[in-house]
Amino acid sequence: MTKYAHWAPIPLRLIVGYGFMAHGYAKVLKGPERFVDIVQAMGVPMPELMAWATIIIELVSGLAVLLGAFVLVFSIPMAIILLVAACTVHLPYGFSSIKLQTVTATGAQFGQPGYESAILYLACLAALVLWEAGPYSIDSWRAALKTSAHHSLLKSSS
Repeated sequence: MTKYAHWAPIPLRLIVGYGFMAHGYAKVLKGPERFVDIVQAMGVPMPELMAWATIIIELVSGLAVLLGAFVLVFSIPMAIILLVAACTVHLPYGFSSIKLQTVTATGAQFGQPGYESAILYLACLAALVLWEAGPYSIDSWRAALKTSAHHSLLKSSS
């Protein structure tokens, strides 16, 4: 491993955390009731509860991952959202997240995205869980406090 490898989790945290927060915030801006309608049209049971749960998970878990706080715990609901989206929304459109249809005078026109982005997010979450949150994270701060407290306890008992 290179001497800089311990920094790798930081860009992963930033993009995954920001990405989730951006998706949750977009749902809030467009009106959560619109997302409830989409979830209901997909045949999801308890659409209002599930829509709001998704929005809250995206916002709260996104912030937690961005800060590197309890990454393992928050990765689980995030992974569930990604798997559901990949299998229900994106799977019919294949792998690629970018599907250039045509270019007109108004710009590029794209088709429906596939599941590529969802599995990239899943890979980033898996790396964060396996690699841990890295430096400048709440999880590393908590681990340092725990280690410090443990060392203090050992010193005082000797």
